[in-house]
Amino acid sequence: MRTRATRASLAALAALAALLVAATAACSNGTAAATGVPDGGRRLADVTTVDDPRTLEGPVTAVVADAAVRPVVDDPAPALPVTVTDAQGTPVTVTDVSRILALDVYGTLSRTVFELGLGDHVVGRDVSSGFAEIADRQLVTSGGHDLSAEAILDLAPTVVVTDTTLGPWDVVLQVRDAGVPVVVVDAHRDVAGVGDLVRQVAGALGVADAGELLAQRAQSEIEAKVEQIAAVAPADRARRLRIMFLYARGQSGVYYLFGEGSGADSLVEAVGGVDVAAEIGWQGMRPLNDEGLVAAAPDVILMMTDGLESVGGVDGLLERLPAIASTPAGERRRVVDMADAQVLSFGPATADVLDALAVALYAPGEDAA
Repeated sequence: MRTRATRASLAALAALAALLVAATAACSNGTAAATGVPDGGRRLADVTTVDDPRTLEGPVTAVVADAAVRPVVDDPAPALPVTVTDAQGTPVTVTDVSRILALDVYGTLSRTVFELGLGDHVVGRDVSSGFAEIADRQLVTSGGHDLSAEAILDLAPTVVVTDTTLGPWDVVLQVRDAGVPVVVVDAHRDVAGVGDLVRQVAGALGVADAGELLAQRAQSEIEAKVEQIAAVAPADRARRLRIMFLYARGQSGVYYLFGEGSGADSLVEAVGGVDVAAEIGWQGMRPLNDEGLVAAAPDVILMMTDGLESVGGVDGLLERLPAIASTPAGERRRVVDMADAQVLSFGPATADVLDALAVALYAPGEDAA
C-alpha cells in the first residue's frame, strides 16, 4: 500500500509533467546569457570549498564534469521472452528488444537503457534525451513533450518503456493497441529510488543481471557522493544552506515552489542543504506566493536552466518576483541553475548531478561573483 507521502510524490510528478508540457513552447525564447557563470565542469574532489557557503554571491550554472554514458556491460544478452507486471499492474510480455523506445519527461529512461548496454537497440528519443550518444535518433515527441503515435509507430518499436510523465495517454494506449508491448514504470523519482527504477527498466528488457550491476553501481556512487558532500557542507544544520527549488516558465507566468514529495526535497538534502519548502510545510508542488517565499527565506534558489532563461536571468527573476529581493538569496543574487533534463532526472548519473551541484554551491569560483 502506498503511503500518503508516496501518493503526494506521484501527484507531484504528474503535476510537473503537465507543467512541462504546457510551458515547453514558452521557454523557446530564452537566451543563454540569462544564466549564471558555468562552473566549468569541475569535480568536487578537485576544488577548494569555502568555509561558509552562505557568504557566496552571484548566480552559477551547475555543469556535470563528464556526461558520457558508461555502459555497465557491453551488449548484454537479453533473456527473452520475459513477462513483467508493470507499475500499473498490467502484465506485459516482451519477446524482442531489438528496437527499443524509452520515453519520459527527463530522458532518464533512455539514459538507463544506454547505461545497461542496450543503446544500439534504441531507435528514437524524447525531446529530453539530450545526451550525446542518443542525439542522432529520431524524435517521437512533438510540440515539446507530446508523444506522437505516428512517429512512434513509424519506428516499428518492439517494446516501449515509459511512465506517466508524458502524454497524451491516448497515444500510449494506441501504441499498445497496435500490438507493441508497453511497460509503464514508476513515475516517482528521488535520490533513494534510483536503483529500483533501474531494476524496473532492466527487468522489462530481459537484462536483470545487468540491471542489478547498474543499480548497485549507481547506489554506491550516490552513497559515496553524499558522504563526500557531507564532509564539505557545514556540520551545524543552522549554518547549512537554506535551499528552495523554484520552477518557472516566465512567458506563461508559471512559478511553482517544489516541496515535500516533489523529488527536489531529496535532492536538497543530498547536497547538504536544508529544504526550506519542507520547513514551511509545503507539500508537493504549488504556485508560489510572496508569503511562502519570504517565510522560506532561502540562501539559494535552485532552478532549471530553461526556467531561469525564461524569466531573463536573475535580473528578470527579481523584477518579476520582487519578494525574492527580500530573501538572503535575492540580496546575494544566489541562484544556481542546472539543465532541465539533469537536475531532477534521478537516473544512473545522479551522483554526477550531485557532484556538479555541490561544486556550484560550495566552490563556484571567483568568476561567479
